[in-house]
Amino acid sequence: MTTFRKRLLAALLTVGLTAGSFAVYAEKPGQEASGAGPAGTSATGEQRHSPERMRERMEKRAAALHDKLKLNASQEAAWQTYIARMKPADRPQRPDRAEFDKLTAPERMEKMLGMMKQAEQRMTERLAATKEFYAVLTPEQQKIFDEETKHRHGRHHGRHHGGHHGEPR
Repeated sequence: MTTFRKRLLAALLTVGLTAGSFAVYAEKPGQEASGAGPAGTSATGEQRHSPERMRERMEKRAAALHDKLKLNASQEAAWQTYIARMKPADRPQRPDRAEFDKLTAPERMEKMLGMMKQAEQRMTERLAATKEFYAVLTPEQQKIFDEETKHRHGRHHGRHHGGHHGEPR
């Protein structure tokens, strides 16, 4: 695998993990692994990862981070801008499997490259938002921000290897 492909794959993985990072952080220990939904019922993957639940968890995590940062009044506008820019966009429509299979190998690769470029653009926008917000934080707040966001990207790194959602090959 070329260095460029490795970097591009790493960037896409980062984008995916970043989008889900707010959702993962707010979960209580063991909550995701158990798959238990309301009243102890088992939730399907679709239910656990529904946009509504992800949005709810992201909001809880954002509120917790806000509280830990102890932002002053002059930092509140930057926080609101940051949160608005970090909200995940609607997920792009996955290509229809049957239609995708009809494409030639170069056409499939072009389509995949286009999706990767879109993901890279979203990540670039999120990076800019993070840098702008980070610049208004005090050094102490930056340490808190660094610590609170450090483990999000690597937390489920192994899940993307193997079968569907980290199942063994």
